[in-house]
Amino acid sequence: MRRRLRSPLPQRHGLDPARLRTPDDGSTWPSMRAHLIERLPRVDPVRLDEMLAGGEIVGTDGPLGPDSPFAPGTFLWLHRDLPDEVAVPFGIGIVHRDDDILVVDKPHFLATIPRGRHVLETALVRLRRELDLPALSPAHRLDRATAGLLLLVVRPELRGAYQTMFAKRRVAKTYEAIAPYEPSLELPRTVRSRIVKERGVFQAVTEPGEVNAETLVELDGHRDGRGRYRLTPYTGRTHQLRVHMSELGVPILGDDFYPDLRDRPLDDFARPLQLLARTLEFTDPVSGEPRRFESRRTLQAWDDRAGWSGEPDR
Repeated sequence: MRRRLRSPLPQRHGLDPARLRTPDDGSTWPSMRAHLIERLPRVDPVRLDEMLAGGEIVGTDGPLGPDSPFAPGTFLWLHRDLPDEVAVPFGIGIVHRDDDILVVDKPHFLATIPRGRHVLETALVRLRRELDLPALSPAHRLDRATAGLLLLVVRPELRGAYQTMFAKRRVAKTYEAIAPYEPSLELPRTVRSRIVKERGVFQAVTEPGEVNAETLVELDGHRDGRGRYRLTPYTGRTHQLRVHMSELGVPILGDDFYPDLRDRPLDDFARPLQLLARTLEFTDPVSGEPRRFESRRTLQAWDDRAGWSGEPDR
């Protein structure tokens, strides 16, 4: 097993530096600068020159300079500039913590890991900084819009064991969702379909073919035209629960993607998606002990209908 090179740069703001590898054929570029201008088109060349002059781009032999010649097959590390972000005004609840794992209650609107416009305002980066756990890593992910249980691994050497547990579907999960109540909808039922999501496209779609998504949908109660649903996914396709509920004619309240795509400003935290990762249950791959965790969050559209809808009290 090939050992991963350790970065010569420390974390910054709870973020690991980006790692690049130069191509083995270096005949195209006279210098590292020329290669990086082509490799990093989103970085202004003026900013790139500042980084090179300041020793902010580092190779295995030390910082690169503005005139460093191109070196093929070389690893480079650098910290990318951070995007302007809107602070997510909700805390992360700690459900369980020990020497191996951390289980948290992620709020709505907080992404799991850094990506695109969300970097510092992500669960992983926040927790690394707030709990002083620089090696923390997620065992799985939740959508930014979904709240609830998220399991992270404290010790790097255990990361593979817990991530494999999720990848091989050895974790029993249940979700809670609030959606319109439809009396004619026969429940419980298992929804099976083929869901496909293309990279760069917001919505997933269903198409004919081999089934790759399966969800048990049950009704736990209803009142005032709203249903409280328990969802048990047997597979883990992107947006699976949201797609299946929409296809049943009861789209989850607050869904900006299904059935119709709606543009929500990043600073709009009203009427969140009413989907909660309620429970996680598994046999611990390290200790062999049974584990079960339950979210302490509630869904506002069920417990505070007027507050979630923005309706005046009557």
